[in-house]
Amino acid sequence: MNEAINSPRGALFDLDGVLIDSEGLYTRFWTDIEKIYPTGVADFALVIKGNALFKILNTYFPDPDVQADITRRVHEFEDEIRYPVYPGVREFLAGLRSRGFKTAVVTSSDNVKMASLWSQVPDLREYFDTVITGSDVTRSKPDPQGYLLAAQRLGCDPVDCYVFEDSFQGLEAGMASGATVIALATSNPRDSLKGKAHEIIDNFTGFTVDKLLAASR
Repeated sequence: MNEAINSPRGALFDLDGVLIDSEGLYTRFWTDIEKIYPTGVADFALVIKGNALFKILNTYFPDPDVQADITRRVHEFEDEIRYPVYPGVREFLAGLRSRGFKTAVVTSSDNVKMASLWSQVPDLREYFDTVITGSDVTRSKPDPQGYLLAAQRLGCDPVDCYVFEDSFQGLEAGMASGATVIALATSNPRDSLKGKAHEIIDNFTGFTVDKLLAASR
């Protein structure tokens, strides 16, 4: 980590499967979509994890009418979904703020979903200095654009940032950004995450800033 006084440390968080326990719901949703509009892709709902909606639509559903119908279904689904925050998240975020970290959410979600999330858990928004959504980037994960943009907005050098991710696409994006990457074994088994991050944790329960700073690169 860069020790320069003028370069603050940053903590950059993916959303689904990291801050909120929603990945299982999205897996079921996209499994159902694949049944309606078959892609022929094995384990489709798992393959697309971490991708922005525009990338999913343009890659697998090129028909404009199909794209419009899926977008409608996504928004209806997200209007009804409840977003449970993982245990330990608020405590860890409070610890980061008390230690002077700059914080950001970097998600493939769109602004409609984020508005729904903040309306359900408004206090969660207060822990973050900036939020990067799928609307802010032109290249979806595994491209590091979102994480690089977040670091820029926070005034941080990417090497002075920690990225928290659960999906393979997101982990690849975090590593490509130059940050120290912490994988959460919430969506994928621990063994499958080995070699894809600098550290692996099960969740934020009992995880502290001191433990974070001890993470090796």
